[in-house]
Amino acid sequence: MSDQKSDCLETIEEYPETAIPSLGPRRILSPLLGTKREHVRECFVTDYDRVLIDVDLFRVETLIERGDPLAAFELAGPREQIYFDPSKVKCALTTCGGLCPGLNDVIRSIVLELIYGYGVHNIFGIRYGLQGFISKYGHDIMHLSPESVGQILATGGSILGSSRGPQPIDEIVDCLERLNAGILFMIGGDGTLMAATKIADTIANRGLKIAVIGIPKTIDNDIYLVSRSFGFDTAVDLATQAIIGAHKESEGYPNGIGLIKLMGRYSGFIAATATLAQQDVNFALIPEVDFDLDGPKGFLQSLERRLKLRGHAVIVVAEGTGQKFFLDKKKDHDASGNIKLQDIGIFLKEIISDYFQSKEVDISLKYIDPSYIIRSLPANANDRVFCSALARNAVHAGMAGKTKMMVGYWNDRFAHIPMAASAGRRKQVNPRGRLWSSVLEATGQGLLKNPS
Repeated sequence: MSDQKSDCLETIEEYPETAIPSLGPRRILSPLLGTKREHVRECFVTDYDRVLIDVDLFRVETLIERGDPLAAFELAGPREQIYFDPSKVKCALTTCGGLCPGLNDVIRSIVLELIYGYGVHNIFGIRYGLQGFISKYGHDIMHLSPESVGQILATGGSILGSSRGPQPIDEIVDCLERLNAGILFMIGGDGTLMAATKIADTIANRGLKIAVIGIPKTIDNDIYLVSRSFGFDTAVDLATQAIIGAHKESEGYPNGIGLIKLMGRYSGFIAATATLAQQDVNFALIPEVDFDLDGPKGFLQSLERRLKLRGHAVIVVAEGTGQKFFLDKKKDHDASGNIKLQDIGIFLKEIISDYFQSKEVDISLKYIDPSYIIRSLPANANDRVFCSALARNAVHAGMAGKTKMMVGYWNDRFAHIPMAASAGRRKQVNPRGRLWSSVLEATGQGLLKNPS
């Protein structure tokens, strides 16, 4: 081993938090070496290739000096030698949680890369998320082939369906054993990644050789240590159409108000980014930034001033915003254990109507909630390109025997991210960051908080 590689290996061993588990030594030459796709050979990477977590090199030096465990991720990409024998390995694929633009794109690209890139032909689609592993539900397994995935890009949703809620981990692993699966691809958000971690741990405890690869999916773009998730670009694109409609509706009537509720349970990336993409918005409200309803600096009086000044207003609110206004409400949970949010959109609609009625001011308020339309539609062109690269890198990782990891996007590179480093944590808009600062400049809304 060269001194350079020896130094790199020592560095990798010093940072176990970013180390990716492997099922064992890779002793099989990749079929990609023997295909007609010569360009792939130039794209091979090694486990020594890394993606810096912080691009400020001086700061990274400081972090390394003090032993920061998150200095760099493994670079994603094909390896010259792989762990699984393509002629024998069987793969399982499932989609979990809420629907999202791009799910079918990821499914299709995984299947085609396995078949045409590696020569794997035993690919099982597990129907309706984790339920599909459990015998009592009786869901059939779908055999995935080029014919079954060839025409699915134009359709939204997931051809495999989905479900929410936990299922017995031991029974899931029992099913994988019965299928004789070697690789499990799980497409889902934070809850799915936490389930995938438990599945990988149970597999390891049983001494099985099954790789678990996560493909992070969240339309809210809130997965920790992932700078971009698929479906987000499409969501922003379609949200701008709702903003255009709301703006035209508000302009068309005296004291017209367009109120749009967008997705974003705990993170307001869609609302903030759509506001910047279609700068007809006068008020953007997100979960990360508190605001007051009443008072001279509060939202309602600010909205009143806007109507007096321009005669119309457009408001964008993320679904998880303002939950402090519902503290007296009983908290229910969905099947996945998530708190069921109170409807901030309907709440604001009623509060705004009541406020101006008390002022004896006639308004024309149009309320728009495009959430379920957005998440079920096909991906746009940018997301399709992204989904393809994400899926193919997931296949490369799985065939190399990597496990208990997800493929993420960081600093303009696809990287291998340990599930344990991300699961259970959330990325949010920084109220003092550049994105939110740009939103405040674009809307001119101010802080919407009264002096303490």
